[in-house]
Amino acid sequence: MKTFVLLTKLPAGTSGSMSHRKELGRDWLEQVKHKCPGVKFIAHYAILGRFDFLDIYEAPDEETAAKVSMISLSNGAFEAESLFAIPYKRFLELTEEIS
Repeated sequence: MKTFVLLTKLPAGTSGSMSHRKELGRDWLEQVKHKCPGVKFIAHYAILGRFDFLDIYEAPDEETAAKVSMISLSNGAFEAESLFAIPYKRFLELTEEIS
């Protein structure tokens, strides 16, 4: 399994519907579970800054990660970006390979 980071930005003006976030989040998660077999969520954070949410998850491949982002966009996210994450120890091994 590969590790990915999903950054999600909600549209401006969604603060009026924040009371529905729990329900919307639950619906989104159910869609991901149904349409993206093998995805395992490791962490979910609400964050301050350019993005509103950060999710760390494992997926079998990049296409599945793309589907996770697309499901976010189809559920009203203004922006959703999945990034491939390399464990730090492996990153150090890669640097040794090119030195």
